[in-house]
Amino acid sequence: MTQIQNRSNTTGNTKYTLSIQVSLNGLSFCAVNSENEIVALEQDNFGVRLSPEQVLNKIKYIFDHNTHLKYDFETVEVIYENDLYTAVPKALFDTELLKDYLKYNIKVLENDFIAYDELNQHEIVIVYIPYTNITNFFFEIFGSFTYKHSSTILVDSILSKEKNSETTRVFANMNSASFDLVVVTKGKLILSNSYIYETNEDFLYYVMFAAEQLRLNPEEFHLVFLGDISKDSPCYNIAYKYIRNVSFGNRNNTIQLPETMDSIDAHQHFVLLSHF
Repeated sequence: MTQIQNRSNTTGNTKYTLSIQVSLNGLSFCAVNSENEIVALEQDNFGVRLSPEQVLNKIKYIFDHNTHLKYDFETVEVIYENDLYTAVPKALFDTELLKDYLKYNIKVLENDFIAYDELNQHEIVIVYIPYTNITNFFFEIFGSFTYKHSSTILVDSILSKEKNSETTRVFANMNSASFDLVVVTKGKLILSNSYIYETNEDFLYYVMFAAEQLRLNPEEFHLVFLGDISKDSPCYNIAYKYIRNVSFGNRNNTIQLPETMDSIDAHQHFVLLSHF
């Protein structure tokens, strides 16, 4: 259930859209004008994994001090990035069973609020736990906004791009202290999961373990990197040693980057920029 509310805020004749991606390891945001041009793109890696309460304090500080967040935004979307989610085939989905879908993967507390996003085009529902304290803060600031889970945008973007593919691709969407692994075979979702890692060996272990469980041959499947990674990354280098086909992916959209942001590659900020 994507939470959708609308509001009409403008600055002069320019309408702005704000997208904020929140995790316990960091946050990033992007502001876009009505010409689909980025006017601000910023990222703050916390360096450590914080509690939701500590993350909220970080958000409050940034909103108090960052001038790019002073625009009147017509549309606001919050993206929750965490491992408190699961993907459910729509044919098996029942709104009365939200807690049951999650309880085998994570510990669900009695007072946890559970949300869901529907990917109708792909017949998938993402069931997840958002950070309620952060949701309440954004409601106080903006009055209305949309929120989704990061895997909703990631899976939707990948499946839309792979719908006519005849191959198997393993997508690793890299973040500062975690990564999302999405496996697609012939346009169908096989796996969507997230892992916390500390070393490049941790990263390789999770990728190779998933491949083994799915009976994928590292000589045959294609590993596609997205997100916060470059060719200089230890994770890229170790993957390149053990997996024959390694490359970088790219976003499906054509959002316009200012000249000062030309250094941003098409695979970076994949989730944050893919929904514009």
